[in-house]
Amino acid sequence: MQKILVANRGEIALRVMRSAREMGIKTVAVYSDADRDALHVRYADEAVYIGAAPSNQSYLVGEKIIAACIKTGAEGIHPGYGFLSENAAFAKLVRQAGLILIGPSPEAMEIMGNKLSAKAAALKYNIPMVPGTEEAITDVAEAKKRAVEVGFPILIKAAAGGGGKGMRIVDGPDDFEEQMQLAVSEATSAFGDGSVFIERYVSSPRHIEIQVLGDTHGNIVHLFERDCSVQRRHQKVIEEAPSKVLTPAIREQMGKCAVDVARSVNYTGAGTVEFIMDDALNFYFLEMNTRLQVEHPVTELITGVDLVKEQINIARGLPISFKQEDLQIRGHAMELRVYAEDPANNFLPDIGTLQTYITPKGPGVRVDDGFEQGMEIPIYYDPMIAKLITYGKDRPEAIERMIRAIDEYQITGITTTLGFGKFVMQHDAFTSGNFDTHFVKKYFTPEDLQTGNEEEAKIAAILMEQLLGKNKAIVAANVVAETSNWVKNRSRL
Repeated sequence: MQKILVANRGEIALRVMRSAREMGIKTVAVYSDADRDALHVRYADEAVYIGAAPSNQSYLVGEKIIAACIKTGAEGIHPGYGFLSENAAFAKLVRQAGLILIGPSPEAMEIMGNKLSAKAAALKYNIPMVPGTEEAITDVAEAKKRAVEVGFPILIKAAAGGGGKGMRIVDGPDDFEEQMQLAVSEATSAFGDGSVFIERYVSSPRHIEIQVLGDTHGNIVHLFERDCSVQRRHQKVIEEAPSKVLTPAIREQMGKCAVDVARSVNYTGAGTVEFIMDDALNFYFLEMNTRLQVEHPVTELITGVDLVKEQINIARGLPISFKQEDLQIRGHAMELRVYAEDPANNFLPDIGTLQTYITPKGPGVRVDDGFEQGMEIPIYYDPMIAKLITYGKDRPEAIERMIRAIDEYQITGITTTLGFGKFVMQHDAFTSGNFDTHFVKKYFTPEDLQTGNEEEAKIAAILMEQLLGKNKAIVAANVVAETSNWVKNRSRL
């Protein structure tokens, strides 16, 4: 492949294009009306317009992506994550067009795209599973009986689901039928598939995932774990590698399980095998994501492997460039997803113009983004602005660098998750490693951010006192607290 089309936008499009450029590969960007002036469009060697701003008229239309490939002579397509990255039907269209998808086969996507077929594949290798049903529920009475056997609370889950949709926690048999109906209805609405199954509810789980790579020569390796337990609305906000709680023995066991899951579908390319872990460090297979993950940079930093370059070379038919025994964990990495969201208002998305946008720099800091000062945050797509990643020789240094980077990151005009990220980094539960996926529910309130804003106002007042003298500082403190754009905008971080 000498030219690839990146079927995505924003920071992930730029991230893929940069690795491709280092490999001497030309890149093609695609863009919608909302992204005419986007950074990924300017960075690519060529760019093709594919439609209106709504993704179902542009980035989700596979035929337009393939037409852009044919028009520009691109031989391969990198889907990034989101949009068409796990769409088996699109992968088949790419194959039929004689093009190369930089990702797994359509068959692997189909199996792992459904939680029940994924479980069936994993069971071939005796991968640990949460007790529950292994098939879709067709008889509610029988499912209720099974739920009693498994033990309440139980979790009803959509087979085709994700992001918490089609998911219900049931505390006892009296609520089972009603919650079942709600889960089926939501799953049908969200995914066009009302199939659901049940699992025992793990009350204080950690979310641990293992990065895997497979090639066309039968080689499959894992690149250790990421802990993704700090979440809101069942979606990740902070990730780190490695996990603070895994022992070397458990890491080896989980790595072997992840490789076996990938082997069960002859997996090629980059993928992630996800597990939940209880408070006794027992782990259970959750699902497999058949694409590059948002949080892949933390794995790159602790292993020294460029996952995008490996993806491209695997798609070219080359073997993985290293063996399992070549890999070692070096240091520690943290990632904060910088979303245009208001943590004080249930993390609801925020839109607007980036009036100020200055990224942090310095040792151990990486920012993957797709915006610059003055740009608008569009309402049509995921509200993530950037991924802020820090690296240190150990976990404390990675945390300290993250706090420093958050303080240096200047964003005004919209509300972001930066302030929430700093709250997490400074919380005892996080620094001690004693946390799970309920971190937000257990520890976070909007008032926690307000306290930080008041401290910033005090600091600003002290600075004014030094500059203007004590008497003027009394007035200045009030001005800073009530009118200053700096404090107002910082209070929204």
